[in-house]
Amino acid sequence: MSCIRSEIIGWGHYLPKKVLTNDDLSKMVDTNDEWISTRTGIKSRHISEGETTADMSIKAADAALKQAELTIKDIDVIIVGTLTPDNTTPATAAKIGGIMGVNPGTPTFDIAAACSGFVYALTMADNMIRLGQVKTALVIGAETLSKIVDWTDRNTCVLFGDGAGAVVLKAREGEGTSADTGILATKLYSDGTQYNNLYVSGGVSTTATAGFVVMNGKEVFKFAVGSLSEAAENVMNQCGVNAEQIDWLLPHQANIRIIEGVGHKLGLPDEKVIVTVDHHGNTSAASIPLALSESLEAGKIKKGDLVVLSAMGAGFTWGGVLVRI
Repeated sequence: MSCIRSEIIGWGHYLPKKVLTNDDLSKMVDTNDEWISTRTGIKSRHISEGETTADMSIKAADAALKQAELTIKDIDVIIVGTLTPDNTTPATAAKIGGIMGVNPGTPTFDIAAACSGFVYALTMADNMIRLGQVKTALVIGAETLSKIVDWTDRNTCVLFGDGAGAVVLKAREGEGTSADTGILATKLYSDGTQYNNLYVSGGVSTTATAGFVVMNGKEVFKFAVGSLSEAAENVMNQCGVNAEQIDWLLPHQANIRIIEGVGHKLGLPDEKVIVTVDHHGNTSAASIPLALSESLEAGKIKKGDLVVLSAMGAGFTWGGVLVRI
């Protein structure tokens, strides 16, 4: 039975020029490269200097539109996954649309699902396309986490970085099978009972400040491997696909131990797992689109490849997407 699929026709990413290495951090807090590398897999991260989440999003979006051979006037909706918006309101997506010159009346909105933000945003865009509400969508994941990191806390400041990634989706006719090109399945989850294990200490109605990232690392790690695996398995099962048919697992880039744990739990060899955490750090909602765009640009992920995207973040939120590029 034929159906509408959401095909990724364009991709792009942007990273700030400033690179902060583990050795640089060792001059700021009591840490060292070996301690960070062995526990997280992170060697360096990019830090924004004078660039906002919207600024970086626009650069990633421009690259994605160019790749898609479209202009902003061709876009029917803009959805941004971020936990670091430029302002409390309006949405950063609205700011992006206004600066880029999207057609008046085009819906633009943000999704706050922390590190799962891009997977949530991609799912919403796919839903709108499959329902026939829009034909093209610009989906962005972007963060300036350096603004909410306590640079005196060695347990958290070593983890995070800034950046943005974007994709352009376009409706296309599919046969309704796993051989189709485009997004094949999505699944979202949340468990608010885990709220206090990973959060930002500020808020409009609580402290009237931005606050800093607070994390119970042990609980997050314990939950992450299972939830990321669950999300990946669900979308594969929806399509009757097994791990041997997957070309790439692209999980949220938070920690190399979590990434490897998910790959092993799914029975995937290390060479089928995308890893960029070493030079990106944890960029939250930007993590997956950054890694996806970088891998596509390098020719690592190719047209026709079957890719599982899996994310987990504060809330706790988690989710998965199965997509054929």
